[in-house]
Amino acid sequence: MNAVTALADGMLRPLAMTGIRRKETSATGADVAARFDTLYRAQSRRVLQTCRYLLGSPDEAEDAAQEVFLRARQRFEQYDRERPFASWILGVASHHCIDRLRRRGRETRLFGTADIERVAAPAREPDPLTALLARERGRQVREAVAALPVKYRVPLVLAYFHELAYAEIGAILDIEPGHVAVLVFRGRKQLRRMLTAPDRKSQCRAPTHRP
Repeated sequence: MNAVTALADGMLRPLAMTGIRRKETSATGADVAARFDTLYRAQSRRVLQTCRYLLGSPDEAEDAAQEVFLRARQRFEQYDRERPFASWILGVASHHCIDRLRRRGRETRLFGTADIERVAAPAREPDPLTALLARERGRQVREAVAALPVKYRVPLVLAYFHELAYAEIGAILDIEPGHVAVLVFRGRKQLRRMLTAPDRKSQCRAPTHRP
């Protein structure tokens, strides 16, 4: 059993025991909970990974992932079955991490305004950076992603590590798909510059006070 599976099991077991102690009699409620648990187990690694990239701290990411699990379980009846569960749970995780960053006293508006300057965001085509991100190679990439401003980090993680469409990311962040494309384009450009800088170590150091 790997660490991620153990983490998911550790979160599920206490809730299962609580349900037994309360002698849940509603078959419908039990079925809903069981369905959520099954779906969540399949996405637990991606949730933890998202929290790690957005928060930049493994310890804080584990705490956040547990909170995401509890929050999503409570809200599961609101889940629109027409949407992929992965998109929904990653949206819950992203918003929870954004809330944590805001509580640190960071920006109250992370993604700019709807009238953001439009730049020529090229179509998503394979390139060396895309391949590197998709394979998640090495600590260097993780550190560089963690050092990005949050407004670029969130859509970039969702687009490249989780391969969500711009429309899905826009729905999660409540911004237009074209706005997502701009943020991803700018974030990718900044990330490429960080990864190719001569002094990559200092370039990839995660910020302490500002996203």
